[in-house]
Amino acid sequence: HHQAHVVPLIRAALNEAYPNESNPERHLSAIAFTLGPGMGGPLKSCAMAARSLSLLWKIPLIAVNHCIAHVEMGRVATSASDPVVLYVSGGNTQVIAYSDGRYRIFGETIDIAVGNCLDRFARVVGLSNDPSPGYNIELEARRHSRETPLKFVELPYVVKGMDVSFSGLLTFIEDLTRRKDFAKDGRKRSETQFTTADLCYSLQETIFAMLIEITERTMAHCGQNSVLIVGGVGCNKRLQGMMADMVCDRGGTLCAMDHRYCIDNGAMIAQAGMFGLQFGSEDMLVKMEDTECRQRFRTDQVEVVWRPKTRGQHL
Repeated sequence: HHQAHVVPLIRAALNEAYPNESNPERHLSAIAFTLGPGMGGPLKSCAMAARSLSLLWKIPLIAVNHCIAHVEMGRVATSASDPVVLYVSGGNTQVIAYSDGRYRIFGETIDIAVGNCLDRFARVVGLSNDPSPGYNIELEARRHSRETPLKFVELPYVVKGMDVSFSGLLTFIEDLTRRKDFAKDGRKRSETQFTTADLCYSLQETIFAMLIEITERTMAHCGQNSVLIVGGVGCNKRLQGMMADMVCDRGGTLCAMDHRYCIDNGAMIAQAGMFGLQFGSEDMLVKMEDTECRQRFRTDQVEVVWRPKTRGQHL
């Protein structure tokens, strides 16, 4: 997919940015690409395109950490200066705060990511992938109201210190769909039965409460009063609402975005790449031989040279 679309996409972007230009590449200062983390196939395809353009146009390469790109896009889009960051997506679940020149991970999943948990459960109960499994879980859960409340099914709540775990919770809720009490057709014939909507509601309430707990602990530890939610799961209105309630109780501010900036996008890679280029990041300005993709590339492995080293007290 990436290989088939990358060349037409680059051409379209250049034509839109520099219409009627015969050599629009002369306006470019560098090529930013995702070094990691992520799935090997897409990472390699985009890295190959970036190397080719760098050689063709004789401009430097900027290797971007995908997680940091989400954070910087969020900071720019919401004007959040120094928030605690909840990064929730299909491949990552982290609570992050800036300290002493790096984005430090204060809590994270110890197994699967929250988005992966939602997607896998959606497949189990037969929800569509269009536009995304997680969004369709959200729609099912929205059926809950004061007038017509859904049934809350108690699920494992697994917070271990500052970390969370979703794999056991997923196994537990998958097992519930095999029980006689599960009304797959949505019609409850007794008080003990539960529907797909009930399980979607219960799953969201449980996992989002877990995420908010570790986010609040990080706020307390760091003395911060603002939270930024990034990543694809960050689009979820219920997560944003629950987080807003917690932050408001602490007298703080929630910085949230819609799907345009929460889900993976090229603008966030360009934004982080621009910072790396402007501030001469040694971690990001890489030679051709150092552009091998890193599927496991942690957020705290990159020195954030564009931010002052003023918050070392949290280490």
